Amino acid sequence: MKQSARSVRRATAATRFLHPAQLITGGFAAAVAVGTGLLSLPFATASGERADPFVALFTATSAVCLTGLTTVDTGSYWSMSGEIVILLLIQVGGLGIMTLATLFAVLFSHRLGLRARLLVQAETKALTLRGLRRVVRNIALFSLAGEAITAVMLTVALGIAHDRPWGNAAFEGIFHAVSAFNNAGLSPYANNLHPYVGDPWVCLPVTAAVIVGGLGFPVVFELGRAWRRPRTWSVLTRITLVLTVTLLAVGTVALTAAEYGNPRTLGPLSGPDKWLAGFFASVVSRTAGFSTVETGGLRPESVLVMEVLMFIGGGSASTAGGIKVTTFGLLAFVMWAEVRGKPSVEVGRRQVPVTNQRQALSISLMSIGVVVVAAFLLLALSDHRLHEALFEAVSAFSTVGLTTGITGDLSTAAQVVLLVVMFTGRVGPLTLAYALALRERTRRYELPEERIIVG
Repeated sequence: MKQSARSVRRATAATRFLHPAQLITGGFAAAVAVGTGLLSLPFATASGERADPFVALFTATSAVCLTGLTTVDTGSYWSMSGEIVILLLIQVGGLGIMTLATLFAVLFSHRLGLRARLLVQAETKALTLRGLRRVVRNIALFSLAGEAITAVMLTVALGIAHDRPWGNAAFEGIFHAVSAFNNAGLSPYANNLHPYVGDPWVCLPVTAAVIVGGLGFPVVFELGRAWRRPRTWSVLTRITLVLTVTLLAVGTVALTAAEYGNPRTLGPLSGPDKWLAGFFASVVSRTAGFSTVETGGLRPESVLVMEVLMFIGGGSASTAGGIKVTTFGLLAFVMWAEVRGKPSVEVGRRQVPVTNQRQALSISLMSIGVVVVAAFLLLALSDHRLHEALFEAVSAFSTVGLTTGITGDLSTAAQVVLLVVMFTGRVGPLTLAYALALRERTRRYELPEERIIVG
């Protein structure tokens, strides 16, 4: 009888075990809550008074979700203490709640249970559990090293070339380095990076940090091990690198050509500065959110290009958002295989599992649905035009942070929509769907097939 009762209790405990996606979602929500509480304290604002609760919530969500959208000016509204809190929230969001928790577990106890390993595997998108402690440690070290190198370069550039006091240059360099590497796009400057539109010593370190942070840790680690042996690269690395280079090149040419004579953006710049600004815009559209030109002055064709770049985003398991280049690339290979009549999808003499194809399709369709619903709600809750609402919705979902300048003018209800979309985009549509389900269900039988008419 006792044995039976013990078995029942164990079964009940087992059913209460949460899917890693649920705990990841809860972890990010907890970080947002803590950040909101800290930003609500008087020391966080420049005025010394308590911040508006919703402003604190929106800013904390934007920082943890690595978005960059704000309803107030970061430099003038928040004190240095508040900016440090924002900086820490960006760092926490970049490394991932579960990655940080596991890292501390490794450092202090030198032991890692199966449950914790599963959580970090889900957060870092690790393909195997073997060597997970080393992976997490390397992620932290690589992130801090990348941020430190970028911070030093920016500090020197700001201090020497722009005569900033060295204390201010150091803080601003660190802030932009962490924000760039984690693809957050938040800046303590009122007009973002507009004063440095033609300065390669500021723009290039920022873009380099954005690109490296947006590749994804699995890709970076594989390149570090086998950069001289491209034939041994995994499908993930090949798709990520090829599409990243392609999108950056296409985005640079398209944006520079479209804005070349626009007096509100690239028109007043010299030829080399125009190409630098076009390259910068192409890079940051991949979820970084910085800007060196007025986004609200872009031509419609440039807005469309940036929306496409934002929606695709960066690499898997990276600090970037969007549906990810691997998802986009995999769908392209699926379409190519279908056009050629092949029974399977092959990439580089490797066959891609059907489960991966279903995941890519699910993520893409769910993402489109979120963006469409968000744009519809923004239109219903504001007086802004379609292209402004759609741009804002894509930017929020892809955790980019670029805006045509309407974020602060939106009603509270519309800003709540953006807040929810930012959180959804950071956690991921598929992960969020898993988190809402009590458990994964398996079926022990198969139904008969019946083909339907498609198209």
